[in-house]
Amino acid sequence: MKLDNTIYDGGLSVLTGESGTADLYVCSQEPTTVAQANATYKLGTKTDITISSPADATGVRQVVVSAITDGVVDTTGTVTYWAVVNAAATVLLATGTTVASVAVTSGNVFTLDAINISLQKPPTTV
Repeated sequence: MKLDNTIYDGGLSVLTGESGTADLYVCSQEPTTVAQANATYKLGTKTDITISSPADATGVRQVVVSAITDGVVDTTGTVTYWAVVNAAATVLLATGTTVASVAVTSGNVFTLDAINISLQKPPTTV
């Protein structure tokens, strides 16, 4: 089966449509709801993140959340997950694990490498 890139991009476009208005939270546990992402497990916040347009990568279509150098730590704890939430705080758009767990202290700044969010393409069959 082969699907056109526009099929994959349709899903990824929800993320890119939020670019500049989506927020990223670093969390102590994996959030499964908006409330968990922006309150229960939230350790830090970066507002108005930048997300690239969908593009090809090996076997996937992906968008990239730009690296963060100026996130604000709200609560002392250990970061293990990130979450992207729309600015209206009504939709949990994506979550994932951080490369390594990192201890953070309230009032400090956090950094985060660029994040690739991708949709796997199935192998082409003949």
